[in-house]
Amino acid sequence: MIRFLKNRFARRSDSDANVSLGRLEFALMEILWARGECNVREVVRELDRPLAYTTVMTTLDRLYKKGLLDRRMPERAFVYAARMSREEWEIQRAENVVANFFAGPHPSRELLVSSFLHAVGGHDAALLDELEKKIRTKRKELFRRGPS
Repeated sequence: MIRFLKNRFARRSDSDANVSLGRLEFALMEILWARGECNVREVVRELDRPLAYTTVMTTLDRLYKKGLLDRRMPERAFVYAARMSREEWEIQRAENVVANFFAGPHPSRELLVSSFLHAVGGHDAALLDELEKKIRTKRKELFRRGPS
């Protein structure tokens, strides 16, 4: 099972790379989500550990190239801003994980559904009830639309 999951996540698509973040990338995104626009120097000051200016600059550039940041140069330094909110990023990340599992072979789909239900059931019974309601609503919606 572990080997399956490692192999599953090792084969990332370009869209997966755009939403998956390393520790430093995530820390920089957190700063930008909290503060809005920042230049490199401002981000360096906000970090909870000392890092070289060039390290932060390179990482912000990488996030820009991944499409997660916008940047502009009002004077001599780039000013960066998140292109999407944290919530939008989390939704996109979750959708990519689910889409990748459903694009795989049939056992992958069943693994995703059973793992999800097991995790939710272990943490929050009320969420299981909510999930059941959403499934019923979606079935009605699909039934009204008819066969694709």
